[in-house]
Amino acid sequence: MATDAETHSGTGRLEFSLDVPFPSSREATIALRSLSPDKEPRKGGITKQLTVTDNLLSVRWSADEARILRVSVNSFLDHLTLVIETMDMFGPPVDP
Repeated sequence: MATDAETHSGTGRLEFSLDVPFPSSREATIALRSLSPDKEPRKGGITKQLTVTDNLLSVRWSADEARILRVSVNSFLDHLTLVIETMDMFGPPVDP
């Protein structure tokens, strides 16, 4: 798992990125579909973008305030943990 954080001095926005490798692209896609429906609880102030490339789930946040960013990242990590534990419990996905 790789992370990256930075502040854009021009805009003052905080940015955080997280890359999570999965055993296969199918599992990364399952995680993406499971985590994508969650909207940010607050309107404005933060954006979150999820993408999958091969077996890598990438998440990028951009926020106005550190507190909002922290809450969003923590909530996402809680949901990601649940998704990974559920996939581990049921085993690797079976191709249709």
